[in-house]
Amino acid sequence: MKTKIIALAAVIAATSFVSTPVVANDQLAMSICSYVAADSRNNLRKVLSDNRIRLSAVYNGVICDGLPLVRHAIKHNANETAEFMIKQLPGSVVAASGDAEWAQSNGFAASPVINAIKERSAS
Repeated sequence: MKTKIIALAAVIAATSFVSTPVVANDQLAMSICSYVAADSRNNLRKVLSDNRIRLSAVYNGVICDGLPLVRHAIKHNANETAEFMIKQLPGSVVAASGDAEWAQSNGFAASPVINAIKERSAS
């Protein structure tokens, strides 16, 4: 009986330290997408700050017009916002995203964001 109580306490203690990933709700995702498309880096920062979330926590969960955030920014020529997002994300995420290759194969080879992606991928 005593071992069952100890085992139960251990399970409860272990599960209380597991954090769940942040999931962006629809309104937040729409705001993020519109600020990225408008190249409004300051508004993007503000919405992230007001909601107390980091970009890296919601980056994979927010899709704008079927594209990840950086690709959405490249498509809308939102260079400042794209570079801000690239700086906020871990280099390994940027390197694995394939955004530079996507940009070059979809007619955005002249985008200055490609250089920022390459620099961040190298770090």
